[in-house]
Amino acid sequence: MAQVTVTIDGKAYRMACDEGQEEHLIDLAQRFDRYIRHLKDAFGEIGDQRLTVMAGIMVMDEFNELQKRVRGMESEIATLRKTRDEALLKADKNDAALTSALTQLAERIEAVAARLAKS
Repeated sequence: MAQVTVTIDGKAYRMACDEGQEEHLIDLAQRFDRYIRHLKDAFGEIGDQRLTVMAGIMVMDEFNELQKRVRGMESEIATLRKTRDEALLKADKNDAALTSALTQLAERIEAVAARLAKS
């Protein structure tokens, strides 16, 4: 286990993380610290626990909004896939009809060519 010291609201916290995840943990802590500083600027000193809870709620609100956006995009992707699949099926049917028409035309040409060869 790796050890990292992060600073949030001017206080150092020693934390453990998986090897190779140190920079990621530091980045997350810095991002969370920005929420705390934003709230402190807006509300002043209202207590560490209250600031932490408010920052956590802000993070969860953002997370919730991102989840909604992802669900909307997943729905849009599903619709696009369905449209694509329907278009491919239609193209396959059109290809089959075209193949059939070309086959019939080729048979007629062969028949005419056979009659001409007999003449």
